[in-house]
Amino acid sequence: MKYHKFKAGEKAGTYVAETPVTEEDILTMARQLSRQRLAKGRCIEQPADAFSYLQTLMHAYEHEVFGALLLDNRHRIITFEEIFRGTLDAASVYPREVVKIALSHNAAALVLVHNHPSGDPEPSEADKRITIQLRDALNMVGVRTLDHVVVSTEGHVSLAERGMV
Repeated sequence: MKYHKFKAGEKAGTYVAETPVTEEDILTMARQLSRQRLAKGRCIEQPADAFSYLQTLMHAYEHEVFGALLLDNRHRIITFEEIFRGTLDAASVYPREVVKIALSHNAAALVLVHNHPSGDPEPSEADKRITIQLRDALNMVGVRTLDHVVVSTEGHVSLAERGMV
């Protein structure tokens, strides 16, 4: 993978800057690396790794975005999709559309994710309600909901870790 403003170093996995690197360059490279880590075929072995990549991809949006990490039956990544875009403090999420996308990719499981532009990753009551609606809708077609993660600049909250999935 070619990183913004970097070329491959002599040792595998190392890079050399061709020009001065700004903070924006570093953030761009972090998003590229996170996208690469969420590429098809990779296995999610530690949920914390996936949370970190998802946070890097979505924390800086100025509006809410709702997405899903679609997985096969061995929890290997099929794809990551941003499904809905919302406003500063809400995104409309339609279970029917999430089910359609899961089935179109033949997903066996998924991790739901959305961001909070406010910076506070604490899930709202609406977040908890839609998680249950999505879990139930996906269960009806044999797709397991492994987690719903809320990401922000201040961290992330896993609803599965709180027993809400």
